[in-house]
Amino acid sequence: MASFTLPPIHDNPDGGWGPSSSNIPEQFKFKDIPYAPYSKSDKLGRFADWNDTTSDTRQTAVGLPSTRDARGPGRSRRDGAQAFGSGTASAFAYFHVEDESSFSLVDNKAAPPRRGGFTRGRATGRGGMSFTNRGVAQRGGRGGFNNRGGAQRGGRKGWRDWEKTNRTRESSVAISPQWTMLEEIEFHRLAKLKLEVDEPEDIDTYGRVFAYDKSYDRITTKTERPLQLVDRIKYNTTTSDDPVIQQLVSKNVANVYTTDAILSVLMCAPRSVNPWDIVILREGNNLYFDKRDGGPFDTVTVNENASDPPQDPAPPNPNNPAEKTAVPEPPSINSATSLSLEATYINQNFGFQSVQENITADFAHPNPFYGPEETEPLASCGYRYRVFDLGITEDEDVKICIRTEVDAYVPGPGNPQEGHGLVTIRALNEFDPRAQGAGGAPDWRSKLDSQRGAVVATEMKNNSCKLAKWTVQSVLAGAELMKIGYISRGNPKDNTRHVILSTASMRPTDFAAQLNVSLANGWGIVRTITDLCMKMPEGKYVLIKDPNKSVIRLYAVPMTAFTVEDEDGEGYEGDEPESAA
Repeated sequence: MASFTLPPIHDNPDGGWGPSSSNIPEQFKFKDIPYAPYSKSDKLGRFADWNDTTSDTRQTAVGLPSTRDARGPGRSRRDGAQAFGSGTASAFAYFHVEDESSFSLVDNKAAPPRRGGFTRGRATGRGGMSFTNRGVAQRGGRGGFNNRGGAQRGGRKGWRDWEKTNRTRESSVAISPQWTMLEEIEFHRLAKLKLEVDEPEDIDTYGRVFAYDKSYDRITTKTERPLQLVDRIKYNTTTSDDPVIQQLVSKNVANVYTTDAILSVLMCAPRSVNPWDIVILREGNNLYFDKRDGGPFDTVTVNENASDPPQDPAPPNPNNPAEKTAVPEPPSINSATSLSLEATYINQNFGFQSVQENITADFAHPNPFYGPEETEPLASCGYRYRVFDLGITEDEDVKICIRTEVDAYVPGPGNPQEGHGLVTIRALNEFDPRAQGAGGAPDWRSKLDSQRGAVVATEMKNNSCKLAKWTVQSVLAGAELMKIGYISRGNPKDNTRHVILSTASMRPTDFAAQLNVSLANGWGIVRTITDLCMKMPEGKYVLIKDPNKSVIRLYAVPMTAFTVEDEDGEGYEGDEPESAA
């Protein structure tokens, strides 16, 4: 029967690794060969060390030149690397004692430094790109440039990126030294929140909506239509000034009141880049989320999430007399402020133009903001007041009442007053694809019909926050469809004439899934801010998004802030921006 016997194990009484030099059995044939002991902390630089580096006189193994000549003095191996078996001669290496001067370099002159750039003939830079004498950059390696001065895809740096200063945004509202910061929340903490909310309860409806003109769905780049200026009135009243909400407060319908435009900014806060602020008023057990007149809620952003978004010119330095007395230049049509006003104009007029005014549907009550003294015609707009239950348990009574808006309806068998066929209308705008801040967007006229997916993907990247807010507003309003128009300038140098190139139609819930918008995360953010404000005493607060960091801060402000009584502006015009708070 087969058996297995363990061989004898020779322990090392001297400690360390490897066999002991004092008790090696005689029958071992490697008895007389020296062994280089080593410790586990030693670094193994190489598997074979062909050079003895313990002295300045280097010996060279047969067939290998000295590394001293090739690497320069004192650089025989990688800095900090310890040779294997250092200090002990290798028993397996045969060293050639011939003078190592027999090995010489073909050219030992120091190579001139390569600086790149333009020469009269042709020069090659470090990035693998070459420049001809006409100044046109040819395609090269990792850092190539195109002939417009922009970095090619895959390049590490763009053209003159080293000269770009750190762009600092200004806060949406100046911080007064009288304000007290109560809380600071990072965006990564907000992104982890989650709260599932049931279907809302419809309280009442107001306004009148027009039928959507389906002919706009058939527009292509070859059958473009001009964008017209439509003279209509559409109200954007804040929460506390809404007469309907004031009536609902007296009936104790909810304890938190806001609008869909304000709430969408809060629910999509982790995506936001530009600064914003929300005024929060607590009266008793009720909470109001308001907006400031002329604040960021009244305009539409452009390419907010682009890697190089549009920028406004830097304000003049008051400490520089030359800049202080210089005549300011007119703003560029491609600056951030100009593009925002242009996008707001486009959104309003596209919504007014793409409806049929002769086909209307009235809600339960007329427009609550349209007084008898008004003479201009109303725009198509319907208001739905809905209540969402934010309670985690049945005992909690946390309800939020939201004024939502819809822009039109699609005629069908259902009643628009009950939520059937409701539509929200928005518009994306193209300015100059070659201008700063375009975000690498393709030319819509050449790509919108043939490669719509590429255009949509670019817009989802450059305008992630704006599209997410539009989608959340449509979901809150209970709209069945969302129409997004693609509108471009008639001439890239003229921001007053625009044409409609196409219109896309999608369901808000499906589009939210494409944008990776989590409504549960948005409701979790709303509930967190609500609980935070409910713990505070009665008063006025303002929630501010830091202009240069992914942080929101809650401040306690005087009751006269942002009101007519605040004659001094309450916003402190100091030298330090809000980000320094």
